[in-house]
Amino acid sequence: MNTHPFATLGPDQVLDAVESLGLVSDARVLALNSYENRVYQVGIEDSEPLIAKFYRPQRWSDAAIREEHAFTEELAEAEVPVVAPLRRDGESLFEHGGFRFALFPRRGGRAPEPGDLDQLYRLGQLLGRLHAIGASRPFRERETLTVANFGHASLATLRDSPLLPASLRADYVAAAKALLERLDRLFVATPYSAIRLHGDCHPGNLLERDGSFHVVDLDDCRMGPALQDLWMLLCGDRQERLRQLSELADGYAEFHDFPTRQLPLLEGLRSLRLLHHSAWLARRWDDPAFPPAFPWFTTENYWRQQIGLLREQLMAVDEEPLRVY
Repeated sequence: MNTHPFATLGPDQVLDAVESLGLVSDARVLALNSYENRVYQVGIEDSEPLIAKFYRPQRWSDAAIREEHAFTEELAEAEVPVVAPLRRDGESLFEHGGFRFALFPRRGGRAPEPGDLDQLYRLGQLLGRLHAIGASRPFRERETLTVANFGHASLATLRDSPLLPASLRADYVAAAKALLERLDRLFVATPYSAIRLHGDCHPGNLLERDGSFHVVDLDDCRMGPALQDLWMLLCGDRQERLRQLSELADGYAEFHDFPTRQLPLLEGLRSLRLLHHSAWLARRWDDPAFPPAFPWFTTENYWRQQIGLLREQLMAVDEEPLRVY
C-alpha cells in the first residue's frame, strides 16, 4: 500500500483544490521541480497562470506557515521584491482534500551568475533590505538554526539509518562527531543575535527578471545568524571569495549593518548544511519522488565523499576567516 504523504495528490486533485477557491482553470497543470513540497503551475482562464504550492503534511504547523506568509507580506509592503502568497477573503492558507496549499503569482527569472561582482553588489542590497525587516522582530512559531537541530539531530538520524552503508558507518560517525564538537565550541565563541532569515538562500532562490532581482520560496525561513543568507553566494578560491564578499558587503551595508563579527561562522554554517542535507534525504527516502531524483545517495561513493568533506570542514573551520576590507 502506498502511504507516502502525497500519494493521493494528482492533477485532478490539484485542479479541484484551485477551483475550490472560485477560480476557473483551463485544465493545464505543470508539475514544477520541488521535492519537500509539491508545486504546480496551473492555467487560469482569462488570466495568468498561478503557482499552487501543496505543503508536506506534518512538517510545519498552520501557525508556522501563516507566519511565513506574514513575513513575506511584510517584506512586500516594505517594497522588498518577494513573491508573496495570494489572499482570498483575507486568507492565504487553504485546505482541500486533506492538503494545505497556497497560491502565488508566477514570476520566473534567471539565477545570478557565479562570482559576478556587479550582481553580488545588487544581491547585497536586496539581502540588506530583507534583513533590516527581518531584524525588527522575531519569529514566534518557526525554529532557530542551531548546531543542535541542524548538526546533532542530523547525525542522530544518519547514525541509525540503513541508508548509511555499514562498511562506512564508523568512519562517517567519527568524522561528524569530531566536526560537531568543534562547531559547538565555535558557535559559543562567536555570539550573535538571531534574526528572521530566508533560511535557504542559495542562488536558485534569487532570480533576476527585467534587470532586477527578486526573492522566492521562503518555505525554510527561520531565526538564525544573518550570515546564513549570505555565505552560499560566494564561490571560487579564497581571493575570489574575498572580492565577492567585499561587493556583497558594500551593497548590504547600504541598508543594514553587515554581520562582520559572524564571519568566523562561515565554514561552520557550510558544515551544518552538509550534515542537514544528508539527513533530509534520509528522512524523506520513503517518498517515491526521492530515490529516482537522488540515486547516488545510497552508494558507497557518496558516503566516502561525505566523509572526506566533513574531514575537510574540520580543518576549514580553523582557517583564518574571510575579512571585509
